[in-house]
Amino acid sequence: MSIIDSARVSVPAQREPVHMTEALDEESDRVALRLAIDAAGVGAFVWDLDTGRLRWDLRLLELFGLDLTTFGGTIEAFNERVHPTDLPRVSAALEHAIATCGEYDAEYRVLLPEGDVRWIAARGRAFAETEDGPAVRLVGAAYDTTEVREGEARVGRVLESMSSAFYQLDDEWRFTYVNSEAERLLGAGRAHLVGRSVWEEFPAAVGSDFEVNYRTAVESGRPVSFEAYYPPPLDGWYEVRAWPSPEGLAVYFVDITDRRRAQDALARSAERLSLLASVSEGLTGTLDANEGVSVLSTLLVPALADWCLVTLVDDPHAADWRRGLKDAGWTHADPEMQGTVEEYASLRLRAMTDESYLARTIRDMTTVLMESDATEKIAAVLRDGPAKDRMRELGPESAVAVPLRARGRTVGVVTVFRGAERRPFTESDAALLEDIASRAGLALDNARLYEEQRDVAEALQRSMLTDPPLTPHLEVVTRYSPASDAARIGGDWYDAFLQQNRGPGNNDVVVVVGDVVGHDVEAAAAMGQVRGLLRGIAVHSGYSPAAVLSGVDHVMESLHLETTATAVVARLEHHPRPGAAAGEEVVLRWAHAGHPPAMLMGPDGSITRLADVEDNDLLLGLDPDTERAERAAFLEPGSTLLFYTDGLVESRGRDVERGIGDLEALLHELAPDTQDLDVLCDRLLERMIGEQREDDVALLVVRWNPAAAA
Repeated sequence: MSIIDSARVSVPAQREPVHMTEALDEESDRVALRLAIDAAGVGAFVWDLDTGRLRWDLRLLELFGLDLTTFGGTIEAFNERVHPTDLPRVSAALEHAIATCGEYDAEYRVLLPEGDVRWIAARGRAFAETEDGPAVRLVGAAYDTTEVREGEARVGRVLESMSSAFYQLDDEWRFTYVNSEAERLLGAGRAHLVGRSVWEEFPAAVGSDFEVNYRTAVESGRPVSFEAYYPPPLDGWYEVRAWPSPEGLAVYFVDITDRRRAQDALARSAERLSLLASVSEGLTGTLDANEGVSVLSTLLVPALADWCLVTLVDDPHAADWRRGLKDAGWTHADPEMQGTVEEYASLRLRAMTDESYLARTIRDMTTVLMESDATEKIAAVLRDGPAKDRMRELGPESAVAVPLRARGRTVGVVTVFRGAERRPFTESDAALLEDIASRAGLALDNARLYEEQRDVAEALQRSMLTDPPLTPHLEVVTRYSPASDAARIGGDWYDAFLQQNRGPGNNDVVVVVGDVVGHDVEAAAAMGQVRGLLRGIAVHSGYSPAAVLSGVDHVMESLHLETTATAVVARLEHHPRPGAAAGEEVVLRWAHAGHPPAMLMGPDGSITRLADVEDNDLLLGLDPDTERAERAAFLEPGSTLLFYTDGLVESRGRDVERGIGDLEALLHELAPDTQDLDVLCDRLLERMIGEQREDDVALLVVRWNPAAAA
């Protein structure tokens, strides 16, 4: 039987009104009076445990909706007014205070006579008459907390109805409140979380952005906002706002995992489009297949892979699938591993078995995806030796091999690799690589077709560029340099032949350099026609240069050749020299048709242009009735003539006139030290146009060397 029950049995119910002033002469009464006086609106009570009498002051009676006539003055009368749900808890608090002669603390609801409910907070203490004796009275005070409770209830309802999760931490980082949304997102109920440390319940938060920002808010006294990821079991992204307060830290957070996934997907899509655009731009910027595969490998690393190999396939249907294969491009994100990749590329094709992934990709024209254990899978289809050793050094964890297809055939294979430190390749990655491969395959096949076209056109041109005649008194050196761009195969040509015009044995040398307007195979074909006409007219007629050009104009009109061309024609005539200075002298006759001026380098190093503005007549094929100008001059022994097409002096950053000036200056520089005409031609090409040649160049150099005739 409890202490309260004992008091209820031993003390009969008291129904007479009890005035507080009857019992306030003892120490306990003075404590109750002091509490009532010190706290406005606080009522006092004294419970005599020996007699069972419970005495309330007027303020406490008012709080319970009673008066001196309606309060029974017993614990039973008090219990009748306490809400049935709260009574067990209040009785337990009273029993504990009486049993321990300690503090009494309780907050509970009371039922008013009118049926309303009021919240009361009570505080008190049990006293004993001796140090070790039992409690004989309990003294305390109570006050109305209804408004506070209702405010808290309103706040609680708001917090519970929020779509955001909320929890409160005290100054020891323990949960003091958790709303229902926080329960859902945290995966734990409030009954479990309240009173527990956030760092113990969520250990992955230690040292993370959560802890850093929480401590920053508490130390600075300012709110913080941030986004952070929490690993499994939550496995989500959260947007967090935390406000410091005297009680600790209030935390609001929402799950933004779906939003972050959407953002990440959008970012991946943008990266994918950017990579596809880079591949397209990089590969369309070159017409060299070997350069293209090198560009492709550098675009994929490190954006998509740790390292990459690009293989060109010459004949995908060959009986031996290895025939015609060439690893033409490789790149590693780690410069120190670049040499290892290069060595592996030089060894692997010979070491592969017929079961290799590369053979499968070429044979089946299908993508091969290795999501894990790529090193072992690849090593298993390599013969023992250095190739397998290099593969183990490279140590890929995942890999993808994708065929490069174009026009119904496999033109290459791109293989990408990732190490264990990077996310393995997925089907999505393979799909992206297939998109890249479709663009790369077409670009590489276009480069192959351009190369074939250039080779055909160049072969056509070279077939018409015959060797100059061998004469004992003249050195003739020629050069033909096609443009770097296959599409710019054009109509440049040079020619040198013998012309008999002053009787048997009097063979003069005619040299020609010309350029048919246009840059394609048709221009090359038209060049062949114009070159043939000019050569035939000159040899058959024995005409001088200006007359030869006029003859070509008339024949082009008669044959309805819809083309135009520039040309310079020069004839070197050998005449005996009478008298004391007997020997031979050379007369040079020349005429220009819209062509850059030939250059004459004297034996003393002087440079002379062999055409002025008034000498440089119309292009061939424009007007057959135009009058062609012709000039003549004696050549000194050791003189050198330079004939060229405009590709030598004109480029995107240099007009023709400036280019001719640069050529003239270069000849001044080179002439004194360059006796070998082959060396002179090579240096002119190197210094004037370099490796990236925008246009075709035809070059013809003649030197009169009388000593050679002797």
